[in-house]
Formats: sequence, structure tokens, C-alpha cells
Amino acid sequence: MLETIQKKDEDYELLKVLIQKKLGFNCEQYKDSHFKRRIDVRLRATNSKTYKDYVKVLQTDGDEYPELMETLTVNVTNFFRNTEVYDIVEKEVLPAIIKAKSSGLRSIRIWSAGCSIGVEAYSIAMLLHHILGDDFKKYNIKITGTDIDKESLLKAQKGIYSNAEMKDVRPAFLNKYFTRSGNDYMISDELKKIAQFRKQDLISGPKMSGFDAVFCRNVTIYFQKDLQEQLYMDFYNALSKDGFFVMGKTETLIGPSKDMYKAFNSKERIYQK
Repeated sequence: MLETIQKKDEDYELLKVLIQKKLGFNCEQYKDSHFKRRIDVRLRATNSKTYKDYVKVLQTDGDEYPELMETLTVNVTNFFRNTEVYDIVEKEVLPAIIKAKSSGLRSIRIWSAGCSIGVEAYSIAMLLHHILGDDFKKYNIKITGTDIDKESLLKAQKGIYSNAEMKDVRPAFLNKYFTRSGNDYMISDELKKIAQFRKQDLISGPKMSGFDAVFCRNVTIYFQKDLQEQLYMDFYNALSKDGFFVMGKTETLIGPSKDMYKAFNSKERIYQK
């Protein structure tokens, strides 16, 4: 029995090495429970009984790697997800940032970390455009979305979305910021111009700085605690003075960051440097 367990562990470790080598996906960053749940999806899909069976599938079927990557990084998402958070962002966070920029250099920098297909970045872009109105062009606005999944980033760059992803977009925004093409919706060029998307590993990638707000929602829950601590400090250091950090409703500040950030709206998990 012990030998069987040890063999299973060896096969699991081999699988992680293979994934790291072929996909550049650092499995060690993630909680085992979360990672195994995602892997099990592909085991079932390929009729693999064990991790060893699945390693054989990966070694013989090159088409399985893209499927695996999609499963590892899949994130159910849509525009304005958790609308109560966006209400505070629209009414308090963005106006505070804009007020601080009312004189001098009118430059606004926002980071959407773990941006997936870009809906968060574009949701923020819509709110900024809506709030600023005719003054929108007077500001130098850049929203940076980063993720590790190339396919998600490509979709974000194209800015084309399905009905399901549009479900929380208010009708006025739908008419103003999207063009319909069949069953799809395309984001306006004006908003695409201020958004840039690029691949980045939050843990091992280059550190970023100079942001007025960092959004990282429902991403760190999958990471080990020590990495969560590191990330929250990285985000703190990425913020300019009085910058905002918006995290997921199920996430909690831990480690040194607990004493570094000040609560702006703790119910909605919004903090300030």
C-alpha cells in the first residue's frame, strides 16, 4: 500500500516537472488541492486512470498541452463581475485618483494582475471614460493587464466577447462601448488604445511600479501562503503614494502587508497605500 502511494507521488512529481518544462507553468506556486483538481479534469477527459497514464498522453499527443494549459488557467469571468465592488470603484476609488491628478501631469496608471481575457481591464476603462466624459482625452491613461496564459491574452487584445461575458454590462455601456457582430461584441477602439496586455508570471516575473491602482481579484487564493505574502508586498511596492489595492472578496491580507495597507473599504476588500 505504501509503495503504491509512493509511486503515485513520484508520477505526480514527474507530471509537474513535465508541465514546467513544456509549458513554463510553475506548479509549485499553487496549492496542491487546487492544482490536482485542475489536473483531474484532463485525466477524466483523456480516460487516464493515473498520473502515469496522463504523462504517457502528454508524451504522445502534442495537442493535449494546449488543452491542459487552458484547464490550468481557466477562470470563469465576465465584465463587472461582483458589481458591488465596481460600485465603490466607480463612486469612490476612481474619483479619488482623478482628483489627485487634477493639476500637473494628468497621468493615470492601473494594473489588472491575473487579467485573464481582459474584462476587468476594460470594465475599469469604461468607468474611467464614463466618469471623465469630455475630459477623457485630457488624461494620459494606461491600463496594463498581465497573465500567464497566452490564449487569454490574445482574446484580451482582440477585445471580442460572447453574450455570457456581457451579462453584467449596463445597457448604456453596451451601446456606447461595444459594436455587435453576430453573437459577439467588440470593445471600442478608444478603450482598446488605453489597454495593453502582456504575459507575466506574478511570482518570477519582473517587478512593476508606478501604479495608481492594482487590481488582483480571485488570483492569490490558489497560491501557497508564503507566495501570497510576497505578492501582497509586491503589489504594495508597485503602488504610488495613496494608491489603491483591490483584492478578491474571498481573499485576506496576510503577513507584513496587513500592517502596511490601510483599509479603504474592508467589506469590499479595497485598501490603500
